[in-house]
Amino acid sequence: MSFTRATRLDQLPPYLFIEIDKKKREAIQAGKDVIDFGVGDPDRPTPKFIIDRMAEAIYDPENHPYALGSGMPSFRRTAAEFLDRRFGVKVDPDSEVLALIGTKEGLGHLPLAVLNPGEVALVPSPGYPVYESSTIFAGGIPHVMPLTESRGFLPDLDEISIDVLDKTRLMFINYPNNPTAAVAGLDFYEKCVALAKKHDFIICSDSAYTELYFDEQDRPHSILEVPGAKDVAIEMHSLSKTYNMTGWRVAFAAGHADILAALGKIKGNMDSGIFNAIQHAGIAALQGTDRPEILGIRKLYRERRDLLVSGLREAGFQVEPPRATFYVWSRCPQGYDSMACATKILEEAAIVAIPGIGFGKPGDAYVRFALTVEQERISEATRRLAGLSW
Repeated sequence: MSFTRATRLDQLPPYLFIEIDKKKREAIQAGKDVIDFGVGDPDRPTPKFIIDRMAEAIYDPENHPYALGSGMPSFRRTAAEFLDRRFGVKVDPDSEVLALIGTKEGLGHLPLAVLNPGEVALVPSPGYPVYESSTIFAGGIPHVMPLTESRGFLPDLDEISIDVLDKTRLMFINYPNNPTAAVAGLDFYEKCVALAKKHDFIICSDSAYTELYFDEQDRPHSILEVPGAKDVAIEMHSLSKTYNMTGWRVAFAAGHADILAALGKIKGNMDSGIFNAIQHAGIAALQGTDRPEILGIRKLYRERRDLLVSGLREAGFQVEPPRATFYVWSRCPQGYDSMACATKILEEAAIVAIPGIGFGKPGDAYVRFALTVEQERISEATRRLAGLSW
């Protein structure tokens, strides 16, 4: 028989990194010394105090069966304590916290729980591609909210038409933002909550990077700090980037109990939870947010940020130092779109950066560099970039 894939896959936007991936492999096969700023994956190991907790828990037979349900009560309590300690947000760990197999899983399943076919999800662009793809898989209609530099990469909520808002069921927001590294203030969150209440939709705030900030005055906020936010919103927190735990797949959602219950019902039919030993490691991580090891991770990224931003500016790129995340979002040199820029620096300098068009059309004038490269390699990369002619 001949195979025909599901038509829903044809609705997905094209994967625009294929050509860059191909050229990267060709460069490596040709023996070039490739410096890869592409993948947002920490290059340092998970801190030892987290691994030690996992090592202890993995030998306990009580952690070996299925990890069904909304997460271990102790993990959910620790998540609630983290929100209270960090943001002054109080949630009920029994009904307002849900363990996730990473925020990507939660974001992917959420539209299945809250969207009916034909309903609209407001999606930031440039943005994490999962917002759009998960909406499409649920039969929803993504409506792009452009993020522009002139507005600090915040969407213009006033420009969304009433017709769209009346059909909207879900809004995705993400601050600190991937890929732009923008940070949102409480006033923005207040406006989002007011709009959601007026037009009867819910908000999912993807807060994967709230602990990767560089200055105390830039400490990111939680949307749940807004009075009444739990009436319309949930927030997803990842342990991946803060604690160098991308491969562990552990996160949590908090907020509106009924939204979390709906998401939990989808998950109950689709997965079997997080291995309990990993949840024990997650407890150690969340309890250790202020430990020197975690503060050192932020310090390392700040040093890398300063080195890369300085080098990019010397090489002719227009770039502002990010206030959070481990991404540098740089405007392409004049006359280049993101694919042309990324291709040139890969072919002529053996440097991988992500073209902004891969995050949506509003990102086409930018490239993204991930700060997951050692400082001596950053210095070498900026030396190569400085030798390019634009």
